[in-house]
Order: sequence, then C-alpha cells, then structure tokens
Amino acid sequence: MPSVVYGATLSGVEAVRVGVEVDLLRRLPQVVMVGLPAPSVRESADRVRSAIVASGFEFPRQRVVVALAPADLRKEGTAFDLPIAVGILVEAKQVKAARAARYLFVGELSLSGELRPVRGTLAFAWLARAEGFTGVVVPAACAPEAALVEGIEVRAATSLAEVAAFLDEELELPLGVPRPCDPPAFAADLRDLRGQTGAREALEVAAAGGHNLLLEGPPGCGKTMLAARLPTILPRMTLAEALECTRIHSVAGLHAPDAGALQVRPFRAPHHSISAAGLVGGANLRPGEVTLAHNGVLFLDEFPEFPRGAREVLRGPLEDRRVVLARASGRVVLPAAFSLVAAANPCPCGNHGHPSRPCICPEAARERYRARLSGPLIDRIDLRIELLPIRPSELLGNEEGESSAVVRERVERARERQRARYADTVTCNAELRAEQVQEAAQADSKALSLLQTYLETGSASARVGRRLLKVARTLADLEGATRVRTDHVARAIGLRCDLDERGVA
Repeated sequence: MPSVVYGATLSGVEAVRVGVEVDLLRRLPQVVMVGLPAPSVRESADRVRSAIVASGFEFPRQRVVVALAPADLRKEGTAFDLPIAVGILVEAKQVKAARAARYLFVGELSLSGELRPVRGTLAFAWLARAEGFTGVVVPAACAPEAALVEGIEVRAATSLAEVAAFLDEELELPLGVPRPCDPPAFAADLRDLRGQTGAREALEVAAAGGHNLLLEGPPGCGKTMLAARLPTILPRMTLAEALECTRIHSVAGLHAPDAGALQVRPFRAPHHSISAAGLVGGANLRPGEVTLAHNGVLFLDEFPEFPRGAREVLRGPLEDRRVVLARASGRVVLPAAFSLVAAANPCPCGNHGHPSRPCICPEAARERYRARLSGPLIDRIDLRIELLPIRPSELLGNEEGESSAVVRERVERARERQRARYADTVTCNAELRAEQVQEAAQADSKALSLLQTYLETGSASARVGRRLLKVARTLADLEGATRVRTDHVARAIGLRCDLDERGVA
C-alpha cells in the first residue's frame, strides 16, 4: 500500500490540504510526480534526493511515484519538499509512519537537508487546526509565525534529520513560540498637518465609518500628508483582524516569518503605472494591492493617471468589499475591506482654482481630465473634498491641530457604537448592505425629506442616497446620537458635493 503524508498548497490567501502519496515500484530508478505539479514542485525531486542522502538515509533505487491529491488542483511552491521527503522515507521503511499521519508537513529543503522558510506558514497552521491535525511541522524560522494560531502544535525543525528523529520518537522537536508584539508606533501624526480643517473632518469621518475619500487640490496642498495619517487615527486592530492581515501578507511573501502579528493597519500606495492585475490579483491567484490593503488603507495618488482598466476594476471591491478572481488556474475569493483614499489634481497642470498660479490648461483638457473618473466609480466614493493651498500664516504659525491620539479616541468610540448596534455582524457603517442602511440610520422624517430633495434635484443614483445615509450615520455616531438628524444629512451632503457642484460627477 502506498504511504500517505500531508502537505498543503496556497490558493488565494487560503491553504488547501494536499495528500502526498508515495509508492515504490520495481522499475528503473526514476522519480515520477503526478497531480498537476508546477515546475517549482517538479524540481523538488532533485532537492529531495540530495537532502535524503545528505541526512544519512538511502534514496530508494526504484521508481518513486509521487501523487499529489486532489489531482485536479494545481500545486505550486517549494513547501512540498518536506512532505515528499517524509513520504519517501516512510514508504521505504526508514522512519516510522505513526506520527507522520498526525502532522502536516511544510518546508523547503536545501541540498544538505536543512529546512528553509516558505511563505504562507500562518495559513498552513490555520489549515492544520481546521483539518484536525495534531500539529504542523515547519522550518524553525517560520515557527513564530505559525505559533500565532492557537490550539495546534507547531513543531520547529532545522533539518530533515531532525524531522526523521521526531517521527521515530528519538527527538522531541521544540514547540514554536509566537514573538511578542510591540505596540503600534507611528512616525507621522495628524498634528503635523497645518490648516485644512474641512479635510481633517472628512478624514475623521472616513476613519470612523470606513468610508472612501477623494481629495482634489493643487500640488503641495497636503493630499499625501492627509492620506498617510489616516492609519494613525484608525481603531486598533482586533486579534482576529491582525491575524487575518498577517496571513494575507505572509501568503504574499511580505511578512518576515520570525516576526509577530501585524499591529499597524496596512497602508498600500501603489504607483499609478500599476495594472489591473496588480490591483486585484492576476493569473497566479495571489493577492493584489486591494487585498493587501484589507482592514487598512489603499492610497491611490494621481488617481486620474491610473490606467482606465485599473481604475474601473475597483468598482467591484469598493461595492462588495471582496475580489472574486476566476482564471484558468482556478477561482478564489479574496477579502478587500479597505478604505480608499484617492488624490487628484484639478487639471493636468494642477493649478486650476489656485489663488495665485494661473492654469494653462484649455477647458477641453480639463474636461477630459475630469472625465477619466467615471460616474459609476465616483458614485462609490462617499466623501469628496476640495483642498486649497495652505496660507503661509497657517504653515509657519505656532498653532497645532489635534493629535492623532485625540482623534483616534473619538473614532474608537464611534466604532464601538457601531459594533454594539450591529452585534459584530459588520465592523463599520461602510460595510452595511443596501437593505440594512435605512434601519441602521433611524433617520427622522425631516432628515429623509432633505435627502430626498437632494437626490431629486441632483439626479443622483440610489447608490449615492444609501452612501449619504451611511455617512450621516457615522456623523451621528461621532456625536453619540441614536438617530440621524437633518444636520447630519446636511453635513454628509456637504462632505460629498464639493466636487459635484463643479461637474466632476
């Protein structure tokens, strides 16, 4: 009977269990792999052969057939080196099989038999717990990351020889210990920003409700400074959010395996030359920028300069807060609950509306530039603020604005009210579904009448109406009000229509 040990492969941000079946046949010596292995998996045959010999074992002088099940799932990565090696040793009766059946094995092997780290270790440990394994055997360098998952044994090994001794019960591999997490520290602070009172209010509302924000203004007015300070006022991540973000970044290879869980919400700022696949994910089904920004902020500077395909592909994630990738290699659903902050100049030269610098762009050029932001895309942005240059007296004065810590306290209180109201079914007002918005708002008749008047006179869509109610609900939460009043709706309209009045949407 063929021997079976278990490894795993990554699909999106999740790990999928893979059975590694090994059979030895009386044929000419050869290693045959079946089950849709990628080139990186096929190449493991030579690494495994050298690692087994270097570890003091004998490589079978037979035909080694390695079947990776399920056979219709493509397997990628170097994490199969260890389970393949263990499977060969078990089938060759060079190590005992009892323990091997109870653990999930993950790791890349060097030619000398040492274990090297792999990406996605946290996802593998998550899978091992969900599938009921006793534990997971990982490279020692990855053990602190895998140990973030509670309720599962994480065994840290440095070599194939140690793993073999563990399976023969001659050695107890040490248990992985998660690295202590330092409290989040920010180099930037909201007090660094001078002036821009209206933009600061919009930033606080965006943080309190998870809303999307568009900042328009000439170069140097503080758009990038504002966006960079949004993470400093967002609520601290819960343990579940921190583990989810850590898993995503680990799968993408952006998280050091010996580091603790992420403590600071992600802030992703891709260059405007990025492709649509770079934003949402490509044919390899790895997470794109919108997923890397999950539970955090996606900042798109020079928004109109992004390729049209990259801009328009954001419609789905902004509405559904997830990405569904369907490619030839498979289909995955990736989380994408982020706050978008987009920054744009008012025209190609950037000086339209500047109090002292003349704009050199023809009217037709300005209209073409603004038309790059389509109506359906603009509909999905809740807050839109026009910024003007900061006056020298504000820039050089001694008066400082509120610090990020003070604003964050108000934001966290507003988020607590939202969690209590929604019983943790959603984390913020921006995540409300269409059928939940009106019930959550609890708006009085005058507030609804004002909203209806605005929608009728402005020919706005139903989506805009729902998003205005969400913003009004956030404004009420910041004040501690139980119901949405007229002044909340009026302020929500004011935080959105700055650019509507100038014909952007």
